[in-house]
Amino acid sequence: LQSCSAAFTPMFQATIPEVLPREEDYTKALSLSRLAYDLENLLSPALAAALLTLISFHGLFLGTAVGFLGSALLVLSVTLPRMQTDMSPRSVRDRLTRGLRMYLATPRLRGLLALNLVAAAGGAMVIVNTVVIVRDGLGRGDRAVALALACYGAGSMAAALLLPRLLRRYSDRTAMLSGAVALIVTLAGLAAVWPLPEKEALAWGTLLGAWLVLGAGYAALVTPGGRLLRRSANEAQRPALFVAQFSLSHLCWLLTYPLVGWLGVFADLGASLWAMAAVATAGTLLAWRLWPRSDPEVIEHAHDDLPADHPHVAGDMTYPRHAHAFVLDDLHTRWPSR
Repeated sequence: LQSCSAAFTPMFQATIPEVLPREEDYTKALSLSRLAYDLENLLSPALAAALLTLISFHGLFLGTAVGFLGSALLVLSVTLPRMQTDMSPRSVRDRLTRGLRMYLATPRLRGLLALNLVAAAGGAMVIVNTVVIVRDGLGRGDRAVALALACYGAGSMAAALLLPRLLRRYSDRTAMLSGAVALIVTLAGLAAVWPLPEKEALAWGTLLGAWLVLGAGYAALVTPGGRLLRRSANEAQRPALFVAQFSLSHLCWLLTYPLVGWLGVFADLGASLWAMAAVATAGTLLAWRLWPRSDPEVIEHAHDDLPADHPHVAGDMTYPRHAHAFVLDDLHTRWPSR
């Protein structure tokens, strides 16, 4: 299932900018995608539990398979714009690594990678330890676990709905770094008061409030990422960039998942919180350093390597310098120094 997801998800994400070329429409689509993802996470377990009172596990898995087939048929029924493909002759190694090399050579995407680590630190803490905190720490049951996760999802959905309006006023960098800071403050604040207050109502309210803020910070951190990827590649190279993002973000989760679990077992939850706050802080500082505050889409640069009659620069009165929306490709192999 994960392999199928890895094949489908990046291509699906790379298709959305072609269907919705206007940035405002694309931003709304990212917000709705985040909302749908959170709703699915909230509703699917409840729906599965309800269905298991009526049918067996075998029937549930069969119904899920039918649902996947229905989704595939819906995708096949949609007419999508024909995407440009990179037809340049390249070696297998070049094709396999091209997206990764473009990603790591683009300053804003290096910042995005650092922020992926921040998101993984906060998300892993919630996913791995919610059950442990609620059941073992607070002595509550399954309904309380569901309510805590619902608060996390509610925070994420609220932030996702507000982001299109916020991104008209603030830059992606400001919004995403603000989400990262919210994660850091919440993780560190919870670690500072750990173990939770003995008064049960206060401890429960503290956890729900923290999970609500973590959800909002997480959504503010990850939702605008698609805008950065869209801005950093042309149509033919965009799928490779989304594949690189999918792979690198999952690598961050591969680091934080076991770290949170091991610390919870061999130390305590307070140590896990401090560790994830430290990881998130390191990622935020890296992003702040790697992603320049001034990040224009149109950049002036020189083409000393091209003749004046080359189609890319022909007619430019300022040859060899000119300006346009800059992405890395065969004619632009390095990010211009400023």
